[in-house]
Amino acid sequence: MLSKEIVGASTVPIILSILSRGENYGYAIIKEVKEASGGKIDWSEPMLYPVLHRLDKQGLIGSSWKIIENGRKRKYYAITESGRKALHGKKEEWIDLITYMGQLWNLKLSDS
Repeated sequence: MLSKEIVGASTVPIILSILSRGENYGYAIIKEVKEASGGKIDWSEPMLYPVLHRLDKQGLIGSSWKIIENGRKRKYYAITESGRKALHGKKEEWIDLITYMGQLWNLKLSDS
């Protein structure tokens, strides 16, 4: 499992990345993250939905209710243009961090 700090810091870019591929609903996002991370990130609904609501209020994603096969309603989320711009910025930040950490670790490993 990853630390809570790493998971927390990566939550917004992960959500925006998933939604950049198309609209999705909460449970499917949770399932996709768990599968893609090999179980290292295991979000719960009480953790995810406040983040989705915050991103919606910030205008980074939008939401709409849809009726599914069984006649029930399900809330779907989609990234907005502002969300795409924010995702681009988040990607740059993570790439910079990963690059820097790689440099540190390579220097550290060569010194030992």
